[in-house]
Amino acid sequence: MPKKTRIQPITDLTFEQAFAELEESVRTLERGDLPLEESLALYERGQEYSVYCTKLLDEAELKVQQVEAG
Repeated sequence: MPKKTRIQPITDLTFEQAFAELEESVRTLERGDLPLEESLALYERGQEYSVYCTKLLDEAELKVQQVEAG
C-alpha cells in the first residue's frame, strides 16, 4: 500500500509559500508525466492554492486602499 503524506492545510501557508506551491504544481503538470488521477488531484490542489492566493491579494489590496483613504 502506498504511503500517504500529510498535506499541510493551505490556510497555514503564507502567500509566498502558497504561490511557490502553485508554481511547483504548474511545473509538474506541464511535464505531463503523472497518471491521470494524480494530475487531477494536483490540478485541484493548484486551484485551491490559486483561490487562497487571490484571497490574500484581495485582502492586501483592501488594506492599501484603507490606508490611502485614511
